[in-house]
Amino acid sequence: MEGVAHRTMEVNGIKMHIAEKGEGPVVLFLHGFPELWYSWRHQILALSSKGYHAVAPDLRGFGDTEAPASISSYTCLHIVGDIVALIDLLGVDQVFLVAHDWGALIGWYLCMFRPHRVKAYVCLSVPLWPRDPKVKPVDGMRALYGDDYYVCRFQKPDEMEAQMAQVGTEFVLKNILTTRKPGPPIFPKGKYGSGFNPDMTNSLPSWLSEEDLAYYVSKYEKTGFTGPLNYYRNGNSNWELTAPWSGVKVEVPVKFITGELDMVYTSLNMKEYIHGGGFKQAVPNLEDVIVQKDVAHFNNQEAAEEISNYIYEFIKKF
Repeated sequence: MEGVAHRTMEVNGIKMHIAEKGEGPVVLFLHGFPELWYSWRHQILALSSKGYHAVAPDLRGFGDTEAPASISSYTCLHIVGDIVALIDLLGVDQVFLVAHDWGALIGWYLCMFRPHRVKAYVCLSVPLWPRDPKVKPVDGMRALYGDDYYVCRFQKPDEMEAQMAQVGTEFVLKNILTTRKPGPPIFPKGKYGSGFNPDMTNSLPSWLSEEDLAYYVSKYEKTGFTGPLNYYRNGNSNWELTAPWSGVKVEVPVKFITGELDMVYTSLNMKEYIHGGGFKQAVPNLEDVIVQKDVAHFNNQEAAEEISNYIYEFIKKF
């Protein structure tokens, strides 16, 4: 990661770690779970070499960014607040936004709450799903997939952390990062077990080196999983907080990219929503939907060069 600079910034009452490289218009990268700024290592190098200032924070609760103790400190308003403060500190009015997984959800909230701060958005894996005014999301997931659906299993404070501790940090990270199992992740009752990836092998895929895995493990061993899991524990709270934005469309120009094996893309009704007009209705300026062949959930790492090219080809138009 030669030439990537690191600094800590005071945002929204917490200390946030960012990695950055390059000069020019800001491309802001938001990671998901169980990831870090490091998930964007390839894109940081690629975009900074093309005349952009690539910036990737560790989000609140992750890596070298501060992790407040209370669950209620991880609502969408807190996390978007962190990002808006970061954009201000970078000294720009607008950024190109690129986000994946939980970062993608935060990206949609940012586009809803502060659309004028986002020039264009490249969203990976998680589309905007309109707020259902009648059903809280975690309740809806429980009705759809049952109590063993991973989001439902993550809800109870300390329970999943204890189960993850039994199998160890390295197992958990390797198990999630290497999964290619389509469809919603369902856990065996009462334990972490093989969780996301029942077919986990000893060897790592070509795109994830032992060194890469060791970096993730070193950071998660230091912080634990509570901060990241608290994002899931605010699913219903976020629904309550976003009532004023019910029915709001995202008007920012968007490119959406997912893998054909992605666990989100292959969950119930998702393909119909993405390709059947529902997604375009919620995001009128959705310019492109790309489904990558034989690629799974962590497409920014598995198909890194392709993702970097897609980002560049989209944002250079603006």
